[in-house]
Amino acid sequence: MPRGGRKGHKGRGKQFSNPDEIDRQMKAQRELEESAGAEKEGSSESNSDEESSSEDESTTKKRSGVEGLIEIENPNRVSQKNKKVAEVDVNAPKELSRREREEIEKQKSQERYNKLHSEGKTDQAKADLARLAIIKKQREDAAKKREQIRKERDAEEAKGKR
Repeated sequence: MPRGGRKGHKGRGKQFSNPDEIDRQMKAQRELEESAGAEKEGSSESNSDEESSSEDESTTKKRSGVEGLIEIENPNRVSQKNKKVAEVDVNAPKELSRREREEIEKQKSQERYNKLHSEGKTDQAKADLARLAIIKKQREDAAKKREQIRKERDAEEAKGKR
């Protein structure tokens, strides 16, 4: 059964590239890369042949599939860059992640708030102190009332015994 069922396939037919054409394009690409590499080497002729041959090998590594034909630059792909031991600075401050920074800021703000709260400078502390003063006043009044009632009872008991 043909593609697309009984009605047939409506798309264009496949077009394949000629292998000779592909070889010619690859040669032109290599020549461009080599000429660009030669310009870079021309500015620093003091490099030895061994170094330049190792650079050529790394730049012309074997590519699989279409990679050899098309130069692909993916901005999302992060390549690992190895650092030399001499370049690594142990004493440099480590950059914190966003979560770590936010956690540290949260702790500092909590400490500031607790300090102000203990000093009675926050709105909540002022409200707590006002409520505490009202409660103290009520307890004092209640204590005075109980004391007065007890004195009255003692006075009545003294009258009753006489």
